[in-house]
Amino acid sequence: MLTNIANVLAGLIGAGVILMGARAFWAPEAAAGFGIPDTPTEDSSFRAWLTVKAVRDIASGLFIFILLAGATPHLLGWFMLAAAGIPVGDALIVLRSNGPKATAYGVHGATAAVMLLIGVLLLVA
Repeated sequence: MLTNIANVLAGLIGAGVILMGARAFWAPEAAAGFGIPDTPTEDSSFRAWLTVKAVRDIASGLFIFILLAGATPHLLGWFMLAAAGIPVGDALIVLRSNGPKATAYGVHGATAAVMLLIGVLLLVA
């Protein structure tokens, strides 16, 4: 039961990360919602870097689906624990950039907490 719940949650995280990456291609101005003040969404160099991030987001989401399809819950759990470092880093970047604390904690911090929970559920299942 816990494994099924954790798998569904992991799949939702994977889908969300893929959608965030894909969105950077069709709506790069959405990057302003990341939480970094004065995000230069109209700057072509910034858009190039955003595309680099988008490709990595899509690949990260696909990794989750690959692990869901072909790995053990234990391996997916370890991956989710390791991958939780990404939103933790994102939160720190927002805070260091004097971005909104609500975004740092409410978006990035909450994502990290959910990913940690998923990882623990998969490891104990």
